[in-house]
Formats: sequence, C-alpha cells, structure tokens
Amino acid sequence: MDYIFITNDVDTARYAQSCGVDRIMVDLEITGKNERQGHLNTVISNHSLKDVANVRNVLNKSKLLVRVNPIHDNSKDEINEVIRLGADIVMLPMFTTPKEVVEFISHIDGRVTVNLLLETPQALVRINEILSIPGINEIHVGLNDLHLGTGLEFMFELLSGGIVEYLSDKINAAGIKFGFGGIARLGQGMLDSSLILSEHYRLNSKMVILSRDFHGGAKNYLELKESIDLKHEVDSINKYMNELNNITNEKLNYNRFQVIDKVRQIVNKNLIS
Repeated sequence: MDYIFITNDVDTARYAQSCGVDRIMVDLEITGKNERQGHLNTVISNHSLKDVANVRNVLNKSKLLVRVNPIHDNSKDEINEVIRLGADIVMLPMFTTPKEVVEFISHIDGRVTVNLLLETPQALVRINEILSIPGINEIHVGLNDLHLGTGLEFMFELLSGGIVEYLSDKINAAGIKFGFGGIARLGQGMLDSSLILSEHYRLNSKMVILSRDFHGGAKNYLELKESIDLKHEVDSINKYMNELNNITNEKLNYNRFQVIDKVRQIVNKNLIS
C-alpha cells in the first residue's frame, strides 16, 4: 500500500519521507475547486510550481506526486513544467471524457507515471471506454468530489453502496494500479479507518491518502512534530495491513457489512439532524 501525504512544506515533506510515507503530493489544482468544495470543511491547497521544485529537492526515497489542474488550454505547458521540475507521478483530476484522458496521456508522453483521479459521475459511467485507453498507469477514486457529484450525503456511501467495488473490479481486471479515498489515523475517523483499510485490502487497493488527521492540525513542521508521531501512525497502519493478510474471507465480509451498517447510521443521523 502506497501512502500519500499532501504538503508543500519542505521540512514536513522530509519528515514524512523519513516516517515511511511513499508519496509526497504537491497539489496545484485550483480550477473550480472553491466552487465545488468551498462550502465544506475541506482543505483547498494553495501550492505553487515553486513548491514542486522545493519539495523535489528534499526527496530521495519518496516519490513526488503532483496534481495538476483539469484539462485546459495551457495543460501541455503546465504538465511539461511539473515534469521538468521533477514530478515522478502526475495526477489528472476532474476529467469527464475519454478525450481528456487521451490528451493528458499525450502530454505526459511516457515520461512519468500517469495517475487519473476518477471523481466525476461522467467518468464513472464511462469507465469501460476510459479503461480501453492505453497508457494509464494508475487510477485513484476520489470519494469527496464523486460523492458531491452524485448528490450523496456522505462520501463513504460510495464504498458501502458498492460503487468503489464496481470500479475496483474493472480497474484491477485491466491490470491498472488502483486506490481510493483517504483515511484518518488507525481507529479514528467518523467511519473507523480500520474498517476502511479492511475494504482497501479486500478490494486490492494499493494507494490511499493520509488525511489531514495525520497533520494533527499543525501549521508547520515543528507543530507537526509536537502534535503527532507520524512514524508511529504509519507503522501502526503497516502492522494492521500485515494482520489483514491472515484473516479469513468471513472476517473480511463481516468488516464489509460493518461498513455498510456504520455508513447507514451516519447518513440517517445527518438526514435527521
């Protein structure tokens, strides 16, 4: 399982790398994001191209993942620049058509890993056509924007309702690396992250974002070091994932039904309140 940690702070990036984080993500996406998520309690990054270069300079083990903007008139220039600055993986958000995916892959031109962030209802419906496009290395299912786009109450309804499993079956069958969503620290979160990780294991997911819970509310590296032992948190997840190797299918299915039940409770509570 590859853990993704979002930051543009070089000291925090270096620290996360030392704690066993596989990927450091610099997030350049801004187009349309405030309109989609501005009313929610979510993080909207203000990262820059300069941050790509600065973070690249401190990484010698973790991969540098850069999320660019959705396809636009200057996408080729933006993608060329993040590759020039040292991105190992480039992520395309908010695509809706196979044409956008083809254009993105053509701009990458085999130079770095192609990662698609599937987070629109259109991409969900068009998944078969999208998977037929050569050159896709990875697909990460973005639960936040996808649940907004489908009008759901809670993003993990996509997991409990079978949509993530539907996508995982298709993406895994295509031989493309698959991941979805984010998690809080082990045992934390509105939906217990241990249950979510059990579903990652069952669905053969290989990527997950470490949510802002792993930042401990810190504004910088020094505050992060004070508020959270990141290595301990990453090691705890690794230990739990290793334990999942030894559990039965019956237990995995029990966990799946626990997810369904817990999500139903959360949604019903939100609808009533």
